[in-house]
Amino acid sequence: MRRDHKNRILRNGESQRKDGRYRYTYVDENGDSRDIYSWKLEATDKIPVGKRDCISLREQIRELNRKKALGLINQGGSISVLELTRRYVATKTGVTHNTEAGYQTVINILEKESFGMRRIDSIKVSDAKLWLIKLQKKDGRSYSSIHSIRGVVRPAFQMAVDDDLLVKNPFDFQLATVIINDSIMREAISRSDERKFLDFVKKDEHFCQYYDGIVLLFKTGMRISEFTGLTIRDIDLKNREINIDHQLQRKRDGTYVIVPTKTNAGTRVLPMSMEVYQSCKHIIENRQPPRVEPIIEGVSGFLFFDKNDMPMVSLHWEHYFKHICQKYNKIYKVQMPKVTPHVCRHTYCSNMARSGMNPKTLQYLMGHSDIGVTLNTYTHLGLEDAKEEIRKIAHVL
Repeated sequence: MRRDHKNRILRNGESQRKDGRYRYTYVDENGDSRDIYSWKLEATDKIPVGKRDCISLREQIRELNRKKALGLINQGGSISVLELTRRYVATKTGVTHNTEAGYQTVINILEKESFGMRRIDSIKVSDAKLWLIKLQKKDGRSYSSIHSIRGVVRPAFQMAVDDDLLVKNPFDFQLATVIINDSIMREAISRSDERKFLDFVKKDEHFCQYYDGIVLLFKTGMRISEFTGLTIRDIDLKNREINIDHQLQRKRDGTYVIVPTKTNAGTRVLPMSMEVYQSCKHIIENRQPPRVEPIIEGVSGFLFFDKNDMPMVSLHWEHYFKHICQKYNKIYKVQMPKVTPHVCRHTYCSNMARSGMNPKTLQYLMGHSDIGVTLNTYTHLGLEDAKEEIRKIAHVL
């Protein structure tokens, strides 16, 4: 039976070196031998003269055993946050190229962050919160950017919990309670500004070539990638319908891809108003295809082309909207609010809500899979909208 210099019995794994320091040897989750040290066996022991204060060996052993009992130290507990995130991403197959790019962005960030090198079993809730605060206050990242980062790291840690590598997910908290939401909601523009914007585009000698396309965005509520993916076959002038069953996108490496609609609800057929019908008719009549029609994954007959004879993508239209707003604001004292393809979609949704359209009908037209997303538009209505509804009800009664 082994004893220390004070004749105290040493337990299994405990020993004392010649210099007086205590050691505890154990086998970790990978089968490797590990040691922890202390100048004190018990908490009440005095520290040798000239040595720095420390936690006693048996206190360290008790904490080690506590973590083992809780499952905080077990198979895989030593992997880093970066390794865990990579493992999680490897399980996400069949995602869109945009989602893949988002995953890679988070991995790139963790590769540069000291937080990414830390063991997952060392991360406490406070550590997770402080890291996100650091991303905003020190690194200057936006709320939406941090929301996306947490959107990958949080399920990665949940995977570790599900795999019994951790007991608790340190990222399981409301983000808005930790960092400031500095994101700006993309608001709809007024009917008056919409008319001014469309009139300006129609009369401008350069931007008039995009007028009919912009009308479609304002008057159908299509997502910009749904719009850029439209082909001649999707425009049914006879029945006055627009078929939406795919999107056109361009990856970061310049590759064009055809992807499904954002959700199953995104696959839909839109009825044409007279204004939309006229614009669709003009687009097809004025379409100037290149000598060789580009074919993207078997799809051809796109409506708009860039200078390289390839189909226009969302980035083209975002630039057009930006330049239109800049030119308008140089000419007029009353400035046009920021208008983007997504603002067109939001404006359409708000206009239909103000017109009294049934929420379920509007949900279908917008391609929302969740009625809650559609109903959120109705929460943007104000006092004047409420007054108008009361007048309608009073008239009926």
